[in-house]
Amino acid sequence: MIDLKKDDSQLKKAIDRARERNIIIPTFKQMKNPEFLPAKIKEKLKGIGLWDVNPLNLFRITWKNEPSPKGGSFGAVNALEFPEELTGVSSPIIGLVGKWFPTGSHKVGATFGCLVPRLVTGQFDPAHQKAVWPSTGNFCRGGAYNAALLACESIAILPEEMSLERFEWLSHIAGEVIKTPGCESNVKEIFDKCWELLKTRENVMIFNQFDEFGNYLWHNSVTGPAAEEALGKIMAEEDRFAGFVATSGSAGTVSGCGDYLKEKFPGCKTAVGEALQCPTLLLSGFGGHRIEGIGDKHVPWIHNVRNTDMVIAVDDSDCMSLIRLFNEPAGKAFLKKQGVAENTVNNLSLLGISSVSNLLASLKFSKYYELTSRDIILTVFTDSMELYTSRLEDLRQTHGKYSENDAMRDYHCSLLGVKVDHMLELNHYDRKRIHNLKYYTWVEQQGKDVDELNAQWTDFPDYWKRIQSHADKIDRLIEEFNQNTGLL
Repeated sequence: MIDLKKDDSQLKKAIDRARERNIIIPTFKQMKNPEFLPAKIKEKLKGIGLWDVNPLNLFRITWKNEPSPKGGSFGAVNALEFPEELTGVSSPIIGLVGKWFPTGSHKVGATFGCLVPRLVTGQFDPAHQKAVWPSTGNFCRGGAYNAALLACESIAILPEEMSLERFEWLSHIAGEVIKTPGCESNVKEIFDKCWELLKTRENVMIFNQFDEFGNYLWHNSVTGPAAEEALGKIMAEEDRFAGFVATSGSAGTVSGCGDYLKEKFPGCKTAVGEALQCPTLLLSGFGGHRIEGIGDKHVPWIHNVRNTDMVIAVDDSDCMSLIRLFNEPAGKAFLKKQGVAENTVNNLSLLGISSVSNLLASLKFSKYYELTSRDIILTVFTDSMELYTSRLEDLRQTHGKYSENDAMRDYHCSLLGVKVDHMLELNHYDRKRIHNLKYYTWVEQQGKDVDELNAQWTDFPDYWKRIQSHADKIDRLIEEFNQNTGLL
């Protein structure tokens, strides 16, 4: 659960440091609704770049940033709707766009939800402790960035086979970057490194996205309402919200946002995607894959499995084919010939590799349930191709120049031709099987309490509602912290 006990002596140090560094912390309410921001903060943001290491960019941790690299204000939720000409299905697919967060990914919000409660309670001392961010990519990027904004030292941990862009950027932001063996699915190696740091170094605090309920809470409090607002923009009275589809990753998005949407739309389904090459939820399987940003071979502690209705495995080769179709000149020209609007084609670069995986899982979801134009699907485009240009170059080196014939093949085979294979509609005992997999990672390896593991299942939904109830408490602590700095 989320511990909000105060350490008054360390809290005073954190307040003093925030006062010295001119740090004001936004509330969850302000991230959900930036209209509540003080006018002087909005005015100052006009001269600040979206990725600048400036404490005021904490107020840009929202789905409502104006899509501008510098000086933007706030508006509607950033979202894309994909037409049938592109997807081949009649059901509208809406994706929340993560590119317009600082760092280019919505994971910066999840890290805020983990670090800030420890900071405003005095549990974390920014002057003497280092924040450790184990991740397969965007979480450690967001954590290192937020730590820099909040005047904290940070250590980023991620697998050595992640994209070059991640390492280059982290080298300028994080105090230390540690590479662990393997690829996207080598999560245990990251956990092992955390235990090593705890045993060999003083004054480190681990913020593990896979077990930190601040991750779940931020998505429930901020991403969920953003999703509801995006749906409200396009849903007519006769329309139905069919379901929320998102890859597993740390499960903060799929469970935090998914639980919110199920509360608001009781008839909707929550579907979780994963790589076919590592079908952990589908088959209790294992393996390596190329869908960067989703980490697997375990079930995250914060995954509310009882609220999950379907597992969808996506072939990583389809994802790699589509990032070429969506971003190579020949691919974009071919899509325009198929009647896809130029504006839609120009926006396809807003989808990174895991975003393409979410799109494909949404297509499979639509086809499986035989959805119509009245049935709306919502997903998340976590990050953009801005973070994967080196992967495109790798594909060019391996497969050569991308041609119209390549585009034709990828369009018909990897996009329109996606099938309803490698999917599982979960019954009660399917869900229990997946939930029970948590035992081996979290109780045996990571020292969690088996009674709490059982409570996640038997005390459903109250266990999860208690976590959700912490948002208002944290907001009050943030407001009190800001008042004590005197900066407002």
